[in-house]
Amino acid sequence: MHRPRRLPLLLILLGLLPAVARALLPPPRFPGPHARPRPRAGARDGVGGGYEFETRYFRQRLDHFSFSGEEEFFQQRYLVGRAGAGGWAGPGGPIFFYCGNEGDIAWFAANSGLVWDAAPRFAALVVFAEHRYYGESMPFGSKDKAYNNSRSMAYLTAEQALADYAVLLTDLKRNLSSESSPVVLFGGSYGGMLAAWMRLKYPHIAVGALASSAPILQFEDIVPDTIFYDLVSNDFKRESLSCFQTIKDSWKELDEQGNGQDGLLKLSKTLHLCQTLNTTGALSDWLNSAYSYLAMVDYPMPSEFLMPLPANPIKEVCRNIDKQPEGSSILERIYAGVNIYYNYTGTVDCFDLDDDPHGMGGWDWQACTEMVMPMSSSEGLSMFPPDEFDYALYADDCVKNFGVRPRPRWISTEFGGHNISSVLEKFGSNIIFFNGLLDPWSGGGVLKNISESVVAIVAPLGAHHIDLRPATKEDPDWLVSLRESELEIISGWLSDHYRARGGAIFQRATNKGSAAS
Repeated sequence: MHRPRRLPLLLILLGLLPAVARALLPPPRFPGPHARPRPRAGARDGVGGGYEFETRYFRQRLDHFSFSGEEEFFQQRYLVGRAGAGGWAGPGGPIFFYCGNEGDIAWFAANSGLVWDAAPRFAALVVFAEHRYYGESMPFGSKDKAYNNSRSMAYLTAEQALADYAVLLTDLKRNLSSESSPVVLFGGSYGGMLAAWMRLKYPHIAVGALASSAPILQFEDIVPDTIFYDLVSNDFKRESLSCFQTIKDSWKELDEQGNGQDGLLKLSKTLHLCQTLNTTGALSDWLNSAYSYLAMVDYPMPSEFLMPLPANPIKEVCRNIDKQPEGSSILERIYAGVNIYYNYTGTVDCFDLDDDPHGMGGWDWQACTEMVMPMSSSEGLSMFPPDEFDYALYADDCVKNFGVRPRPRWISTEFGGHNISSVLEKFGSNIIFFNGLLDPWSGGGVLKNISESVVAIVAPLGAHHIDLRPATKEDPDWLVSLRESELEIISGWLSDHYRARGGAIFQRATNKGSAAS
């Protein structure tokens, strides 16, 4: 049996796990910058990414699915866009609702320009709702209390989060005297999964959903468990075969050097780490993270979503690896490459492997309960070491760290996934699934049209929810075109809604105040 490799999820637990175990942790997702100094994404003053919003809080029920007689509540944060040019249409006007991901909602608001840019066109009210247990939306009054143990974290589930959004939307519409307002859901990555699932679970709440880069099929054996790392590897191979091979050869070199005399100290100095390594596993995860997230954000324009990066960052990484002087060691080439990801600005003094500035630690819990996404790496196609997913080891690690055992089949039981085409063709409607094929998460996404109203938009040169990214002058024509296609579909949903009610479409309010109240 191959020794499982820890996947590059949150790195906060790395110091807790011995190198000999190297048990599988949850699958990759958004990382922290792992560098000092680091910028904070989002904003607390009501302006993020150039988009203005008001921060509000909703008294949310902790448990939507029991009647114990001892009700508990917490303050859920949500952001309401300030009315710009044109403003919201007023009562009955559309609401664009972003389903918050596993992180601070201001971060996602600042990086979801499509929602903001499209709102004036439809006279829509913009709302970004924060996911429970992330950002400021902490049950029990603080993160320490919320993350205290398995009992306090028991309410961190996708089902509870979707119920939060449904209750929040219902209450918001009532307070706005706007019960008839059509709601369009948006979300990217995990948020995209939530948007799609919410449309299926609460079709009376929302008229449609744009689910961008949403790997709703990345469960059980619905897709091959090697698909994620094969796609990461393909992204590097398409840029440079020698770059691909250097990375493939580096894992053995890393282990051999780390096991030598003072090897961990030497590696720490070579890689400019803030602390001396305790295991080579921590460094492997750090490199693994860089490659995985580079594939996710291999955008054709500069971006700062995860890190400040140039356009086509994998091309730049491989160029740095390949151009090193003759005689450079494999690890010197590797460092030259990943430095593009971790220190493109050249302002970083050292790299911190335990950084988590966006407050996403709860994902490890979610992946140890219901978000079980099996991942392996194949020997031939992958640039990563051969690795087979070992569920028993995965589950034991979850028991060790959280005291809970995963339910690997629960998500497909609750939301579906098997035979997705035939099921959604009969029971689903008004969902757009966007996927960029450079994004390794596209392997778990819906890539073909299922019906006239459950459609797939696929971009061969697209990366992780690139359609939601703020528009820039560097956007290629294909990106501008596909965003327009998405908005035309959404326009059709709204037209159908208003036509069925015999009312005017997108009628603007005469009072354009600073925000809805």
